[in-house]
Amino acid sequence: MNDTNDAHRSFWTDLRSGTFEQGYLQAGEIRTRYLHAGDASLPTLLLLHGVGGHAETYTRNLIEHAEHFDTYSIDMVGHGYSSKPDHDYEIDDYVEHLRSVIDTLGCEKIFLSGESLGGWVAARFALKYPERLERMVLNTCGGATLNPEVMQRIKTLTMAAVSEPTWETVRARLEWLMADPATVTDDLVACRQAIYQQPGMRDAMARIMCLQEMEIRKRNNLSDEDWAAIETETLVLWTDKDPTAAVNVGEKIARLIPNARFALMTECGHWPQFEDPPTFNNLHLDFLLGRS
Repeated sequence: MNDTNDAHRSFWTDLRSGTFEQGYLQAGEIRTRYLHAGDASLPTLLLLHGVGGHAETYTRNLIEHAEHFDTYSIDMVGHGYSSKPDHDYEIDDYVEHLRSVIDTLGCEKIFLSGESLGGWVAARFALKYPERLERMVLNTCGGATLNPEVMQRIKTLTMAAVSEPTWETVRARLEWLMADPATVTDDLVACRQAIYQQPGMRDAMARIMCLQEMEIRKRNNLSDEDWAAIETETLVLWTDKDPTAAVNVGEKIARLIPNARFALMTECGHWPQFEDPPTFNNLHLDFLLGRS
């Protein structure tokens, strides 16, 4: 999967083949940072990162998708360089932020893809606003498990990294996501370290981590009935080395959603879009464009 130069691969390598921009938009009360590539004449695709993440989750996918979609990768509320209101962030807070982003962009309907927390948000959005979606991808998504060990691991690694954002603590948080720790590039560590060094980021992360508390997670998770009520045509994309949930979790979600199909990527952990972008981009685009 990785060649000998991957450890030195830059975001500029990922993005140099196309035109892109970084910017901010006002989504309700949330000043929202985004990465964008594509043309407004194309259908809109929004990409949502995981817990503690940021828009750079998709630097290895943005340009390829911009050939077919007006593509935005956003920092969700509380994350990255977006606004960080002073309250715990439960799933509906992310859903309403996403709705405000879509409204600000002037879109009636969008294509939506979310990884981990982003997939959890996408699934809840599909239940609350099904009329706003064309197709949806749930990539190693949350919202279906209550594993105390995984929840504690996420909380421990993340709070360590944001409380003392050294190169080592930030790298450890990122390496946990990957099947092969060597996939974590220096650019990625430096990017996340800068985000975690922001004033107020530790307090914001504590609010983000509320979903790793059992009772809060229970009330935000989707039940079997919730999954079965999703109407949007969906791709459930999983990996064979995901540290957060086994393959059978993704398979169950795909069985429950009436208009879903399942795809498995091998030799990947929790970030298949970053670990194996050629395979991810092909699977992702084939589904979103109705080619498979």
